Amino acid sequence: MNSALKWMPLVAVLALATAGCARDGFYHDRNLDYGEAEENAPLVLPEGRNAERYRDTMPVPEVSGTRPAEDGVVEAPLPQALSPGRSMERGYVERRAVGDERWLVVGAEPATVWPELERFVRSRGLTITASDSRRGILETDQARISVRPALRSGDSEIRCEQGGSTQAACLTALERHFEARSMSSSAASLAAQRPDAQNRARFEQRGDDWQVILPFEADRLWAELSHQLELDFAVEGRRELLERDPASRSFLVGYLTRSERERGFWRSLATLNLGEEPQQVRLVLEALGPEETVLTAQSASDGELSTEDQRELLERVAGLLR
Repeated sequence: MNSALKWMPLVAVLALATAGCARDGFYHDRNLDYGEAEENAPLVLPEGRNAERYRDTMPVPEVSGTRPAEDGVVEAPLPQALSPGRSMERGYVERRAVGDERWLVVGAEPATVWPELERFVRSRGLTITASDSRRGILETDQARISVRPALRSGDSEIRCEQGGSTQAACLTALERHFEARSMSSSAASLAAQRPDAQNRARFEQRGDDWQVILPFEADRLWAELSHQLELDFAVEGRRELLERDPASRSFLVGYLTRSERERGFWRSLATLNLGEEPQQVRLVLEALGPEETVLTAQSASDGELSTEDQRELLERVAGLLR
């Protein structure tokens, strides 16, 4: 008998034995531990402590874009859009504007921005008259500084106002402060407001038309989309931002639809000429409520925009906010 075959019965016995051990629990299944784990009471620190010395060492980030559980199954978040806006390094500082209103967008969570706002106020020698970390508001003797989650996950909006009007000098000083500090360093957490895990984009079909409902105020959403479309819709012959109108909260874009891309592919096989033509589409924002806006896409040229092309374009535009 072949010497190698002599060991086959022993190998089979060992395999059965180890399988039995695993089935009987000799190999501990940690999945059960995670499912049965209980949350401990939060640590209570003594009164009179210096709050700035105590932060979460390993803060757990919030998840945006999750969908509600159905029958006990939770869907994974939607994938991030591959756009120039998303590829920027964290820590960037940018301006946004609608009419006379101005604010900053910082590439960091509000929990990271809040300690920097406190540091900024101290460095300027301002007197704090009220402070609410949960709402993200610092009242000083000269202005009201606030931070809240931006429309894109992981970003923050910073405002500096007095009597409802933007304080330009204060906003410029804040911009320089955040530009001088690295916001990409290890983030400290606190009990400040955080963005809720929510379904940020809700798609609905009305007849042959698609629309996407976004949980943001219309003017604020127009300002953010104006910036993101300028970055992403900058590919000649594929997708271009042609016009923007803040009065009607609309954008005119040139977009090479999926239908045209597919026709161009098959046409190129026969003629060796792509012949793809972008279609002009008008994107319109319409306020549904104080914090809810609907985005639609309609053809602005002779050709019609199919249901499938509407959905694909709206998904791309909504993806710029993730």
